[in-house]
Amino acid sequence: MYRWKKFREWQTAYSMLRALPTTKGTIKIHGLVNSVLVVRDEQGVPHIEARNEHDLYFAQGYVQAQDRLFQMDLLKRKCSGRLSEIFGKSTLHRDQFFRTIGLYRAAEKSLPHYSVQTKKILHSFTQGVNAYIKDAICRRKLPIEFILRSYQPEEWTPTDCIAIGKLMAFNSGGNWQGQAFKYWALHNLSEEKWKDLLPETAGDYEEAAAYCMGHPLNVAAIFKHASIVTDINGGNSWVLSGKKSKNGKPMLAADPNFSLGTPAVLYQMHLKSCEVNVCGVIYPGMPGILLGHNEHIAWGAVNTRSDVQDLYIEKRHPEKPYTYLYNEEWYEAHLISEVIQIKGSPPVLFQIQETRHGPVFFEFLQDLSHTALSLRCTAMEPTKEIEAIIAINSATNWEEFEKGLEDYHSPAQNFVYASIDGTIAYKTNGRIPVRKKGNGLLPVPGWNDEFEWDGFIPYDKLPRAVNPVEDFISTAELKVEEDCPYHISHALSRPYRQLRIQEVLQAGSHFTVQDMKRLQMDKMNLYAAGFIPLFLDCLRPMKKTMPIRRALGILEKWKFEDRVNEAAPLLFHLWMSEIHKLLLEKEIPEEALRLFDGKEQIVECMLFQALQKKSESVWVTQAGGISEVLYQALNKCLKRAEVQYGKNMKEWKWGDYHRLYFEHPFSKTSTFAKELFNRTKPLPVGGSQVTVQSAGFDEAGTVHHGPCWRFVKDWSNRFNAHHIVGPGQSGHVKSQWYANQLSDWMYGNYHITELKMAESTYYLRLVPKG
Repeated sequence: MYRWKKFREWQTAYSMLRALPTTKGTIKIHGLVNSVLVVRDEQGVPHIEARNEHDLYFAQGYVQAQDRLFQMDLLKRKCSGRLSEIFGKSTLHRDQFFRTIGLYRAAEKSLPHYSVQTKKILHSFTQGVNAYIKDAICRRKLPIEFILRSYQPEEWTPTDCIAIGKLMAFNSGGNWQGQAFKYWALHNLSEEKWKDLLPETAGDYEEAAAYCMGHPLNVAAIFKHASIVTDINGGNSWVLSGKKSKNGKPMLAADPNFSLGTPAVLYQMHLKSCEVNVCGVIYPGMPGILLGHNEHIAWGAVNTRSDVQDLYIEKRHPEKPYTYLYNEEWYEAHLISEVIQIKGSPPVLFQIQETRHGPVFFEFLQDLSHTALSLRCTAMEPTKEIEAIIAINSATNWEEFEKGLEDYHSPAQNFVYASIDGTIAYKTNGRIPVRKKGNGLLPVPGWNDEFEWDGFIPYDKLPRAVNPVEDFISTAELKVEEDCPYHISHALSRPYRQLRIQEVLQAGSHFTVQDMKRLQMDKMNLYAAGFIPLFLDCLRPMKKTMPIRRALGILEKWKFEDRVNEAAPLLFHLWMSEIHKLLLEKEIPEEALRLFDGKEQIVECMLFQALQKKSESVWVTQAGGISEVLYQALNKCLKRAEVQYGKNMKEWKWGDYHRLYFEHPFSKTSTFAKELFNRTKPLPVGGSQVTVQSAGFDEAGTVHHGPCWRFVKDWSNRFNAHHIVGPGQSGHVKSQWYANQLSDWMYGNYHITELKMAESTYYLRLVPKG
């Protein structure tokens, strides 16, 4: 056994070393017109210089595959519902979910809408990816993940590029699950209780609620195995005019939030040819640069959280289960037969039904009752985001950038912009539906046209600002409806990061690059600053145990920064967690609670109203009133912490609980894989989900959501910008760039990347073969 273990370790190590890509010398490749120079700098960022457009994107595809081939293949399999081919039964439900919503079908329908030029770029890029795949298979240099799962990657296609963008877009707009939860609440809670769970922006919902009440469905069961996005991608971004900076030039900072993992969601590159000179990040598997800068402009973006998804209540024919009512006529659904191949098991066959609104959710789990739910979503329709990416990469001013952004249909984002000519701006993009009736809060009738989408918000009516009098723009959790006559979103993120950014930018002037970096790493918790004084006042008259007195004493002295070595952040966040449990978990089962998007904001609203004695929610009243809720939750918090961290409260530390872990997809499959791909144990880290240094965490305290990329651009230097890509650039575990930016991410140590070919020892020349 020992010898076999050692042999496996040696074989794995050899395979990992063999898989490392060639980064020096010359490689001859079929498909190139001229030679291409690829220089990797000390952080592993590839600088690609080509003489023509075809060779540039060919090389981009080749280099992405060199560093991130397995990640690209995994993303492709996820959005097309083919994970079970390599992971077996454990991913069957996820595959069924993604086959049902049909992101890959939407990508196939999108391709014909692209221009001839962009289709050529997609073709060049896929040629480059496939050149590397062919070479890696022939030379037995596939990444270790392929060897461990005993399979080879398939050829890359233009549809694969588009599908990855579709996946990211779908994950950025999760209001369907909120609609599903409200549907559940209507049928399982009293009217008083479910109304308390609606956002303050609910508006007119009575008619839609009545339709939902009249058509019961077991929503929790239907969506039991759905892939839920628990942390909708958000982030921070802001721009300053030259009047606010020390050097008199505009500055831009951006750190979009994603699920954190190994490798990072984004990949940094520099692309240079006669047509373009641009640097920034892109989703692996796509051409161009999504976010970054060229010699004239810089741009960043955060999620708008727009309501671009609707669940429709469909009426089935009582005798024909694949026939649906619409405007008093019966229509056959479009049937799609799917076969999911499962490693180690027989294939699974199932049928998907598509109504005029979209796929019927989880038909394979529903009985054939007279009611079903279908989904319409902008990401599931033909769009052309890559068209926009290519256009903005070569934009030289605000007008060209805004025009290019018009084709970025999904997801809707708040883009910030700063240029060398002094302009600062922001623009909300995307196809955001205009509804005949309803406002995206609840599922609506699909048996008539009363609640249909009536087109999209005109692009020139979407929120924008150019050179505002405040001399700065911040778009973290921005309430964009204030600038727009149309409804955009109910599902706005919590305001604390936006408030903190505005607080700093409004109060200061003569800002430097270092100030921007410090703000991106800011740990001030305005969430706690708002609640702790109210909590202390509420509990002051009550008799308290000695542990509770000590805890309140620590919180009273706290300066409201989520620092690693302090006890107060640990007390506060665990206390808030116990409050949520105390209020909600007795009546809302886990399968419904996972659908409850925005529950944090709803609970915060309940607490504020009760503490300020405006009104008391029935949820608070039934738990014994606000004082009892706070006392009991704190008591549970202290007992939980004592078990984990001992009785001496002064020795408790936020970093003992709040730990950073860039998990690899294989780490949950076995102990061997975990030791192989995640050799560094979870590390203490500051910040939280409500601080500008965004670090969202799960119930166990593991940090799993935040900015995998931080970016600062200062226009006093035309050619460089400051970046962090956590944990590193490479997907190869034996690469020096696999996790070399892990500590940089934790402590805010940025690297500078130039819009020039870097000085390096890693020079690779790709030359035409034959």
